[in-house]
Amino acid sequence: MFPMLTLLSMFYYICLRRRSRSGTRSEALGSRRAVELGQRSALPVTVEVEQYGKEVLDFSSHYGSENSMSYTMWNLAGVPNVYPSSGDFTQTAVFRTYGSWWEQCISSATPFRRTPPNFHSLDYLELAFEEPVYPTAVEVLETYHPGAIVKILACSLNPFSQNPPADVRWEVLWAGKPSKALTPQARQFSPSIRQISFASNLLRLEVNSTLLDYYTELDAVILRGVRERPILALYKIPVIDINDLSDSEEEISDAGGLCCRSGGENRHNMGNGYFDRLPYELIQLIVNHLPVPDLCRLAQSCKLFHKHCCDPLQYIQLSLQPYWARLTDASLSHLQSRCTLLQRLNMSWTGNRGAVTAAGFCSFMKACGLSLVCLELSCCHFLTEACLEVIAQTCPCLQELNLASCDRLQPQAFNLITKLPNLRRLVLYRTKVEQSAILSILTFCPELRHLNLGSCVMIEDYDVVASMLSARCRSLRSLDLWRCRNLSERGLAELVSGCRLLEELDLGWCSTLQSSSGCFQHLARSLPRLRKLFLTANRTVCDSDLEELAANCSALEHLDILGTRMVSPVSLRKLLQCCPQLKLLDVSFCSQIDSRFIQELSGLFPNVSIKKSFTQ
Repeated sequence: MFPMLTLLSMFYYICLRRRSRSGTRSEALGSRRAVELGQRSALPVTVEVEQYGKEVLDFSSHYGSENSMSYTMWNLAGVPNVYPSSGDFTQTAVFRTYGSWWEQCISSATPFRRTPPNFHSLDYLELAFEEPVYPTAVEVLETYHPGAIVKILACSLNPFSQNPPADVRWEVLWAGKPSKALTPQARQFSPSIRQISFASNLLRLEVNSTLLDYYTELDAVILRGVRERPILALYKIPVIDINDLSDSEEEISDAGGLCCRSGGENRHNMGNGYFDRLPYELIQLIVNHLPVPDLCRLAQSCKLFHKHCCDPLQYIQLSLQPYWARLTDASLSHLQSRCTLLQRLNMSWTGNRGAVTAAGFCSFMKACGLSLVCLELSCCHFLTEACLEVIAQTCPCLQELNLASCDRLQPQAFNLITKLPNLRRLVLYRTKVEQSAILSILTFCPELRHLNLGSCVMIEDYDVVASMLSARCRSLRSLDLWRCRNLSERGLAELVSGCRLLEELDLGWCSTLQSSSGCFQHLARSLPRLRKLFLTANRTVCDSDLEELAANCSALEHLDILGTRMVSPVSLRKLLQCCPQLKLLDVSFCSQIDSRFIQELSGLFPNVSIKKSFTQ
């Protein structure tokens, strides 16, 4: 008769088993003795190397344009441009969003269940340095609204080497929770970092800006380190990760007595507190609270938990994004048999630098894509045309597809999206989709509700796209045309005349639109359901436009008119009075709106977050 075991003790049991397979006790003791001997010897004198970032290799989003340097992630390479000055400067690196405003929009994706509570990252960037070193310090120069950084990682891969290692490893140097600095002023962020066992010249910063009052701006990153490997203080027990998912019959049989039936068919093991006599549905509900790695570990502890943890009902939703650094083809292969009922899958950020191959992804999709309705694949650089073809063939029910920042996917691949006629939400932000492909998609996907074409620089004529949207996608609820280059007043008029159900419209940095044509007034009269409107950096927005919004768009919640010189305090006050649901109003760099008037409005309308950026 075994003693009563808690879930914690069962986890400990399986961890010990995995440790015993990873290395013998004698090997561990030998490693420990070696460390102790090394500590007794004289430490070598090493010189600390200081270096700034050489090249930005990858990132999830940025505020700037693909064809300029203003507000782009590329500004993070090299020596500081702004620091120690504070304020809103175009020479800094800025992510696309901040605060909780974007999460409140109807265009945002539904959050995935089972996301680990310690996973806070919403954006990332990867920065390469000239020389690999063993990091001793990382310093980030934040010049505006600091506090967004939640994780710093180092990679074993030298991106400039002609001989990459077979096994690419990422190690966390520092991790924290989302925060907000007391002031928006510049600071040098230098958290205490942990030692790692390899030299690195590739860092990754992950950020979460939800607590910030405005866009965070980063100026430069300094990596300090030594060329020779420092002696680590402790021998570290091997860590079990998501790749260790094998379900060998020998292990399950050996562990089976811990919490499963023993003896006769109707006799139960009372030593486990009759856990195996609980209703099947109740055990399912209990294990449903475990994150994916723990679910996989628990499946190896005994036959009972193996049955529950491998039940496809546990994998109707699956978010692998938090485990991007450890996910491989082998991981997908082990999960494959459990995901036959999969409906929502998030693989954003995963598989880069060869960790997941196109073949491994296609194999997984062929086995698990039949019931899929939501597929998040942002920043998945392993994707190829063959991958999209498999998605089109195996996911007939797909309604949501996110390919944001898949900027290495070739233009012809996007034509395959036309084979997904049930699409409701499509995100193509920062992709190479061309005009012919997007016109075909709009032709064959008339049920679209949410479309993001932000920073799609290869679309030549947005007027033609707007015309097609007006004709084919009349149920459209949100449209993001951030930094589209050539939308004219004629195209906008067609768009708002045909898509009258629009609730969100982002025309930020669409400089070809001119208020003098009456296009913004026509927009306000045509879209009474409008809740979000971004007219960022359109210098021509004027009082007449705001008066029409006040008269026709009473449901307005988010409005960005940054940079206009032609809006007066009178029209702004009227807008606030007529739009009681307004939550966000950005009037940064509006020359007629001074800080004293902003303070007055903030007192009169305390529920509205009024933004007024500054440059010191």
